[in-house]
Amino acid sequence: MKGSYKTAGLMLVSALTIIIMVVPLFRQMMTVEPIKKGPGVTAIKRLSDYFAGLKGTAGDTGVYLLDSGKPGGTVLVLGGTHSNEPSGYLSAILLIERAKPSAGRMIVIPFANASAITHTDYAEGSPQKITLSTPTGPRTFRYGSRATNPIDQWPDPDIYVHAGSGQKLSGSETRNLNRAYPGRADGNLTEKIAYGIVQLIKQEKINMSIDLHEAAPEYPVINAIVAHPRAMDIAAETTMRLQLDGIKFGLEPSPAKLRGLSHREWGDATDTLAILMESANPAQGRLRGVTNEQLVLEGKDPLYEQAAKLGRLFVPFNKTGHPISERVARHVTAIHELIKVYSEKHINAKIAIENIPSYQEFLTKGIGFFL
Repeated sequence: MKGSYKTAGLMLVSALTIIIMVVPLFRQMMTVEPIKKGPGVTAIKRLSDYFAGLKGTAGDTGVYLLDSGKPGGTVLVLGGTHSNEPSGYLSAILLIERAKPSAGRMIVIPFANASAITHTDYAEGSPQKITLSTPTGPRTFRYGSRATNPIDQWPDPDIYVHAGSGQKLSGSETRNLNRAYPGRADGNLTEKIAYGIVQLIKQEKINMSIDLHEAAPEYPVINAIVAHPRAMDIAAETTMRLQLDGIKFGLEPSPAKLRGLSHREWGDATDTLAILMESANPAQGRLRGVTNEQLVLEGKDPLYEQAAKLGRLFVPFNKTGHPISERVARHVTAIHELIKVYSEKHINAKIAIENIPSYQEFLTKGIGFFL
């Protein structure tokens, strides 16, 4: 009997020791790299300022306003809808830290799903962080998940039913922000985040909204601009200009029957011109080899090189891969061009953004140089 108590005591001490060791690591996952306030930032709000139902929840997140002080339109840029697609939130952070409007306004949400950045997808072997070299030293960013953290929203249903349309998807999609729009004020946390973003679009009278994503090289909608029907003319002209500059982009219409996505629901529920962009990230795919920080940052994978030779991919893939600097360059350059085209078509709602690096500058100097 005494031996049993002794064994139980040792097991309890061991369990407590493990908990004490793990808790700091767990808490680190809840800490996000600080964002530097750039020269164009005039105010910092929270998503809960637009929908009070998010206040005090894991879904509340920072909203950065860059206002020129001059009349014009307003563009919204979203990063971090899926936090395992880092070129999205890195592009948003870069705009916050560098961009300066000279007409109209830009509003940036770097981590649209703030809960998703606090964990990684189980069984995927994903890194928990990525580190970039910058002129002021290394900066580390969380590498998150595609979906809301289960500790913030659980359990998943067997089947997820989109509230607005009745569309049925896998149960885990209930935590996917880009299947939750236009959201619900009385819904689950993910639906509340979606609802809050739609309320921001309405209250700020956003003229054009851009959602930044990444996708697997074998996914057909890749290195592309996806546009709501009302935004198709702007997206088409932007795509042609980028192509003429040697930057290959595809153009895709927002499917009318696929519900819950930003490029469809924003455009249907509000007056904004809704656009989504995808870049090619091998860390997102199912054909990849080792999933680590190097793959995320360098975008190189010999298995994807072989898949390209077999004709299995929708983007070119060679030994140069698709590094993070190229992916951010694509996003930021396309955002800049979309704004230019929009402004040419809407003279009375002009938006002009300065201090944005060029595509070639990103490729030669790397993203870290500009952070």
